[in-house]
Amino acid sequence: MSGGGPRQGTIVDRRPSGGGQSGALGSYIIRDDEDERYYGFDYRQIVTEGFRTVRTGERVRFHVSAESPDRAEFVIRLDQPEAAEYYR
Repeated sequence: MSGGGPRQGTIVDRRPSGGGQSGALGSYIIRDDEDERYYGFDYRQIVTEGFRTVRTGERVRFHVSAESPDRAEFVIRLDQPEAAEYYR
């Protein structure tokens, strides 16, 4: 699936480096709920009003990049954690 409307998935992996032009940014992997394909992204693609990060196991909504069909963009967390719980 490339381009198209919003998808839903689960964060299944976080890698401490590999994203961004220099490869120094952390990168994440989403498994699409519908077709079970995997998509990568880095923190710059997270759309949020709060924390600009996600954790493994969290559910997200995203779009597949039209330029790179293995990349996710406009990633939105579906379940926002409580701040006190997040920092435990």
